[in-house]
Amino acid sequence: MSDSNSRFVILAALTGNGLIAVSKFVASIFTGSTAMLAEGIHSVIDTGNQGLLLLGMKRAKKPPDEKFPFGYGKEIYFWSFMVAVLLFTAGAGISIYEGVEKILHPHPIDHPLVNYIVLGLAICFEGTSWFIAAKEFRRIKGSWGVLETVRRGKDPNKFLILFEDTAAIAGLLLAMVGLALVQLTGIEIFDGIASIGIGLILAFSSVWLAIETKGLLIGEAANRYIVDEIRDEVSSHDSVARINEIPTMHIGPEYVLANISLRFVGGLSGNELQDAIAELDRRIKKRCPTVKRIFIEAEHEADPSIGHDGAAVSD
Repeated sequence: MSDSNSRFVILAALTGNGLIAVSKFVASIFTGSTAMLAEGIHSVIDTGNQGLLLLGMKRAKKPPDEKFPFGYGKEIYFWSFMVAVLLFTAGAGISIYEGVEKILHPHPIDHPLVNYIVLGLAICFEGTSWFIAAKEFRRIKGSWGVLETVRRGKDPNKFLILFEDTAAIAGLLLAMVGLALVQLTGIEIFDGIASIGIGLILAFSSVWLAIETKGLLIGEAANRYIVDEIRDEVSSHDSVARINEIPTMHIGPEYVLANISLRFVGGLSGNELQDAIAELDRRIKKRCPTVKRIFIEAEHEADPSIGHDGAAVSD
């Protein structure tokens, strides 16, 4: 998914959630439904989340400087993690609290038809946003499964909106079921139970998102297939005798840093070593476009003491 596609998906979700939030709050005030209040809070949190993601995308594009020589790509991961924190603390916490309050102090719901109309419209809006996000997600996942795509993905924007919309639709359906049970049974606590259920959905969403972004935030390695491609390019070079290790780290969704420790064959002159390192740099970047910076720790077979002096090539 390109940046423009990601931005379009986020903007679509932000616009829809903003409109939905207003309608839910109006319905909650008009009818006294706690589940609708929880759903309104859910939509406000989702709207704020999309704003944070747009902020992260903008800040991640800032060029490297003296303070951050590898750029600001990890801004995306930081703001995605903040989204997870907000979902858990504000969204899940408030929804569960309001649900418990409704169970302890039940009160009737007025004009239930208003709630059904708002929930129906919200499902339409969320469904449209979900369809757009799902279309882009299918484009990037290819032959991978859904879970594998999420596990291998290094850009939270590519799956976050789809997951948020899925949780939102589940919450809307739960709110509708809660309201229907109140009408059918006359037991008002079902409205509070629905609110607690919405809070639990948000809590699960936030924990899952935090787990997925934590590794990227602290420095997750590139996917195995990228490391294997780097290894293949290095090992096939005539000047390389042995590869020691290839640690990698994602600086951003499309920015991988690779630090290659290897031993060159004996008998190479200083110029030949420099030429070999420069060629390895070109070949790796051509085969793996996401590898933007490469550092090569060179060890000469004839003189092992050279190894820890190192040689680095990078753009």
